[in-house]
Amino acid sequence: MPVVAAKSYVEYRNDAYWVEGTRISLDSVVYAFRSGLSPESIVQSFPLLTLEQVYGAIAFYLANHVEIDSYLAAEEVAFDAMPQPLQTTDPALYNKLMVAKSASQLAGS
Repeated sequence: MPVVAAKSYVEYRNDAYWVEGTRISLDSVVYAFRSGLSPESIVQSFPLLTLEQVYGAIAFYLANHVEIDSYLAAEEVAFDAMPQPLQTTDPALYNKLMVAKSASQLAGS
């Protein structure tokens, strides 16, 4: 009987995690999964991914959730620290978006 080699579904490149061989970030799959989307729904949201790739990415996340959750938290902090063009071009809209973001984070807690 032939031996089947293990397959990799996630790769680390350019200081980020990606679904292997794609330009789709692991972040995208994890956030969709955490928000309750099924793997089938995630494939509908990201039609360039196969169901196998989505399940592989989810399995990678579940096996490494402490590290990936920490990575995602650090990415969010870095993003929030970046100056946002909307802050200067339309401060009123920016403030509305920040209030909505805070409200959605509180609702998700």
